[in-house]
Amino acid sequence: MLDPQKIEDVAARLASVLPPGLLGLRRELEENFRAVLRANLERFDLVSRERFDIQAQLLSRTQERLLQLEQRLAALESTDASGRSNAG
Repeated sequence: MLDPQKIEDVAARLASVLPPGLLGLRRELEENFRAVLRANLERFDLVSRERFDIQAQLLSRTQERLLQLEQRLAALESTDASGRSNAG
């Protein structure tokens, strides 16, 4: 979810760098900046940094667990294969 305050901050910064001749239009341009930013940013599938970090940690733990399970499976297959060759 987009942080509305960040959009406000960016719009205000854009408006603050306007040339002196456009200061009379500053409020209107700031509103336009805000509208354009919201419209364009909402088209992207963005997540917060916090949510991204949580998902990255979850992925890391899942990859670790997968590696452990693959190693366990390989050990079990090895044990099973050696058991079959001894029985046969």
